Amino acid sequence: MQQVDKHQVKAFLLQLQDDICQKLEHEDGGATFQQDEWQREQGGGGRSRVLKDGLVFEQGGVNFSHVFGDKMPASATAHRPELAGRKFEAMGVSLVIHPKNPYIPTSHANVRFFIAEKEGEAPIWWFGGGFDLTPFYPFAEDCQHWHQVAKDICAPFGEQVYNEHKKWCDEYFFLPHRNETRGVGGLFFDDLNQWGFERSFAYMKAVGSGYTEAYLPIVQKRKQTEFGERERQFQLYRRGRYVEFNLVYDRGTLFGLQSGGRTESILMSMPPLARWEYSYQPEEGSPEHELYAHYLQARDW
Repeated sequence: MQQVDKHQVKAFLLQLQDDICQKLEHEDGGATFQQDEWQREQGGGGRSRVLKDGLVFEQGGVNFSHVFGDKMPASATAHRPELAGRKFEAMGVSLVIHPKNPYIPTSHANVRFFIAEKEGEAPIWWFGGGFDLTPFYPFAEDCQHWHQVAKDICAPFGEQVYNEHKKWCDEYFFLPHRNETRGVGGLFFDDLNQWGFERSFAYMKAVGSGYTEAYLPIVQKRKQTEFGERERQFQLYRRGRYVEFNLVYDRGTLFGLQSGGRTESILMSMPPLARWEYSYQPEEGSPEHELYAHYLQARDW
């Protein structure tokens, strides 16, 4: 049986946070990430890094957390009753980047590892994660690039992996009350342990490391695009959808709050500014209508 090495996972996650922050700072060329280290009363802690008011990024957060305790939160045991009565550890890197320019999409990535242990019994463990893209003024070539990187990441792990994890992403990042996807998807996976520890860990590493490869070329291509108040207002309106999803549906947000995580770190995914508008309808044929007509439903890229 393969040995589960949680120390190796933690070392990778800390390095991944460093690597991503360094690349994003370089791309921004102005602001730097400020770090807060925090401790969780019930066990564990983390380091939260937030970049604000950059040249390219209005706000970005890249968090590492490692929390542990004697009892799993309700959000975890609801669909895994066998976890009841086990002590747990959860560690991961989670990030959300909100750019200034409405022509650059918002992006999110997350990789995580859970292990639940009980004396005298084999540990229950799994990996999860993924990344997804939320454009405001979308370009088909950007979405194709994003999904091509995702497909390339998945290829060594099996020919069906991309299709399965893309579908999972489309279904997960979906707002039923709006009947629309949060964006154009990407990859999402959870409860991954059937490949054994080494292979599952290798996939999680590939997804985590692949995020900047998928995102930064889009940022570089769009960051000089001129925009005005109309585009800015639409961006703020669409950011409201991000808030709706994270507060109503996101399992990670619920887990963090229920497990006594640091509230500021959990809610750093919220955009610094967003707005809502009663009964907004984009004008037929407008660039804003293009998003609704062609991008906010699952499709093959």
